[in-house]
Amino acid sequence: MFEKLEAYLEEISHYLSGREEREEILSEIRSHILEKTEQEFGETSGSSLGKVIAAYGPARRVAERYLDGRPIIAPALKRFLFRYTALLFAGHFLLTVAAVAFKRSFLMFPILYVPSMGPFEALCYLPTALLFDLGVVTLILYLVTQSKKDLRLPWPKFSVDLDEVKVPKRTIGNVSGLLAMTALTGAALYFYIRYGTIFFVNLDFDAHQPLFTAAAGQWYSLILIGLWALGAASLAFKLATTSPWVDAVKAGLSLVLLGLIFRVPLDTALVGRPSQLPAGLVRWLKLSLTITVLIICVSVAADLIKALVRIGRRKLPRTRMAGQNRP
Repeated sequence: MFEKLEAYLEEISHYLSGREEREEILSEIRSHILEKTEQEFGETSGSSLGKVIAAYGPARRVAERYLDGRPIIAPALKRFLFRYTALLFAGHFLLTVAAVAFKRSFLMFPILYVPSMGPFEALCYLPTALLFDLGVVTLILYLVTQSKKDLRLPWPKFSVDLDEVKVPKRTIGNVSGLLAMTALTGAALYFYIRYGTIFFVNLDFDAHQPLFTAAAGQWYSLILIGLWALGAASLAFKLATTSPWVDAVKAGLSLVLLGLIFRVPLDTALVGRPSQLPAGLVRWLKLSLTITVLIICVSVAADLIKALVRIGRRKLPRTRMAGQNRP
C-alpha cells in the first residue's frame, strides 16, 4: 500500500544488524512516519509520505541515529582487541618462520593454515596474517558484545597494549644515537666505496674475502647502508619534532628496503662463489639470515602500527573539539 515507505524502510534495514533489533527499529520508524504524515497532512498518501520521508533524512543517517551509543565492540572489551591480536600473530609468526626454515606446511583447522614458503613469500604473507588475526579477534569480541552476557575473558599480562603506547621524549639519547648512527653509516660507506661490499668472511682487509658474490654483496650493502642512513635521519628529525609521522615514515621505508633484500636470493648469493664456503656454514647462514630478516620485519611492522596508533590518538582530540565547536 505504501510503496515509498516500504522502500525507505528496506533501505534503512541495510544499515542495521540483528533481526529482532532491526524489526523493532523499523517498526518504530514506520509508526513515526505514519503518525507525522497524519498530523501534517491529515491523510496518508504517496505524495504526503514522500514529503515526510524526505524531511526524515537519508536512510543511512536515520540508521546511525538509532545505532548511536550501541558500539560494535563493548568499551570494556576494546583492550582485548590488541592483546589477543598480538598473541595470535606471535603464533602465526613462529609458524611462518618454521615453515620457511623446515619447508613444511602447518594446519590447525579451521582457523590457521601456514603453507610452506620462501623468505620473500613469508614477508608478503605476514601482513595478511596480521589482518586475519585482527579480523578473527574482532569477530569474537563482536559476538561477545552482542550476546550481552557478563563473560570474563582471560587477561594476558605479557601481551602488547598498543593503546598504551607513550609518546617518546626528546633526550640526550637521541643525540648519542644520531652520532653513533652517523658514524656507522659513514664507516659503512667507506668500506663499500673501497671494497664494493661491507660483508667479509675475515677481518684481514689486505687479503679480504667477501661473504657474498660481487652483485649480491653490493645489493645487500646498499640496503643495509640505506637502513642505517634512514635511522640517522629519523633521529635527526626527532631533535626538532616529536611527531609520530617521523616513526611512521621511517618504519614504512624500512619495510620497503627489507623487502628488497629478497630480490637477490641467498642461494645465488652464497653458492657458486670462487672460494667455496663449507656446506654446513652455507646452510647455517641461509637459515640464520632468513630468520633474522623476518624478525626485523615483524619488529619494524610493530613500530609502524604503534606510530599509526599514535597518529590516530592525536587526531581524535582534534576531531572531538571540532565537533564540540559546531553550532
